Amino acid sequence: MAKRYWLGGLSILVSIFVFIVPFAFIVLTALKDRKEASLRQFSLPTTWHAWENLVQVIQTRDFMIISAFVNSTILTVASVALLVVFGAMCGYVMQRRPSFWTSVASFLVLAGLIIPPAVVPTIWVLQSIGLFKTLHGLVLIEVAYGLSFTILLIRAFMATIPRELDEAAIMDGAGPLRVFFQIVLPLLKPVVITIVVVQSVAIFNDFTNPLYYLPGNQNVTVQLTLYNFQSQFSTSYNLLFMNILLITIPPLIVYLFFNRQIVAGMTAGAVKG
Repeated sequence: MAKRYWLGGLSILVSIFVFIVPFAFIVLTALKDRKEASLRQFSLPTTWHAWENLVQVIQTRDFMIISAFVNSTILTVASVALLVVFGAMCGYVMQRRPSFWTSVASFLVLAGLIIPPAVVPTIWVLQSIGLFKTLHGLVLIEVAYGLSFTILLIRAFMATIPRELDEAAIMDGAGPLRVFFQIVLPLLKPVVITIVVVQSVAIFNDFTNPLYYLPGNQNVTVQLTLYNFQSQFSTSYNLLFMNILLITIPPLIVYLFFNRQIVAGMTAGAVKG
């Protein structure tokens, strides 16, 4: 028993060091002036500049961060909605209708998790179909990169839903679409919440994909606004960390409110399957 408490206390201390200390450093640096922030010391600010730094970050480059939040929100909502619908459909068919093609699809899903994305060929494809440098083109990229993980979660959870529900609905005259959308999809709520939270945070915080596939200032996302305050020869660390703080708060709130749902959705298939 004492060993268990000792391990629990050690885990808490490690968590504090890994997560809370860096976040506290971000907050403290965001509240300093430029000269003091450039020292990059873990200390309280001698003078507090929270409001001045916040206003300057928002007003930089004609309120770019506001348009970036709008673009990131559109990108996240559209991508997650398509991921849930397509992932649920694929997971449902792969679990309920096993065949030779199910094995092929399973191999492709695993390949999507293992094989790294090819950036240059993807850019060439997007240019060929006229979707390069467009927000809806990046939506398709995010869906393609996150679909394998989504299918695996939903397929594992689908195994916990009795087939008798499908058969009873079919005997009552329900078609395939009605069975899926009215019977099966509502039962996927725990895993859908998990996918929505995990993929929303991942897409909202994505830096590399917008950098590669969405260059330019017109459709900038929140992560790319970090370039506003750093250059080759100088960096405004107080404004940079204030910007980091602003774009960190939404995912942090999501995780705080949906932490239990995330764990429940990811473990339900393993526990019941």
